[in-house]
Amino acid sequence: MSSQHAVIMGGSSGIGLATARELADHGYQITITGRDAKRLEAARTALGGAVSAVPVDAADADAVRHVFGSIGTFDHLVLALSGSKGGGAFAEVALSDVQQGFAAKFFPHFACAQAATPFLLKDGSITFVSAVSARAAVPGTAGLAAINAAVEALVPTLAAELRPLRVNAVSPGVVDTPWWDFLADEQKAAVFADFAAKTPVGRVGRPEDIAQAIGFLIGNGFMTGHTLVIDGGLRLAA
Repeated sequence: MSSQHAVIMGGSSGIGLATARELADHGYQITITGRDAKRLEAARTALGGAVSAVPVDAADADAVRHVFGSIGTFDHLVLALSGSKGGGAFAEVALSDVQQGFAAKFFPHFACAQAATPFLLKDGSITFVSAVSARAAVPGTAGLAAINAAVEALVPTLAAELRPLRVNAVSPGVVDTPWWDFLADEQKAAVFADFAAKTPVGRVGRPEDIAQAIGFLIGNGFMTGHTLVIDGGLRLAA
């Protein structure tokens, strides 16, 4: 069991919430953040135990710096921040949508890691959450691929620059999270069935699948500079 403290940005739902539960079950002290105070409090209540919840918009760099100053020193940072903008055929996707996608995901990842670094213990870690679109070469995802590839590009550089602090990432495939709620239930079920048929393991991912991998990266003191792809083999489908 661990007595270490993990801060999970974007911890009120999906992969972030599952990671909070995974780490809490292994004895970590947990702080979760999110933009929606009500949803964040519901997540804190569901997790139970000694979990702290701090409302903050991760895109607000000044607010993020204030939050880390109030938290003080801690061991591990998980950046489970996401955005929905940037998808669409390359010839048609609006540059403004791609810019909004970067503003919602890449820049908050960068700014949160930067603001947290002075407070992270040097034997701790940062774990980014990208997406397999960065390497899957799926038509219609050029914007999403660029955003997630930019997140992954931070990993080796920061692992070398911030050492001995460890820096890693997970790159999930298709995972059943609220990210997909822009689709109606029937549409989402059809999309998931299609991806499941293409995926060697025969299903889409669950948030817990990704949370377990994040727990591994946090707990393994010899792992740094690595992006761990967890997609059920979807990238092999082509």
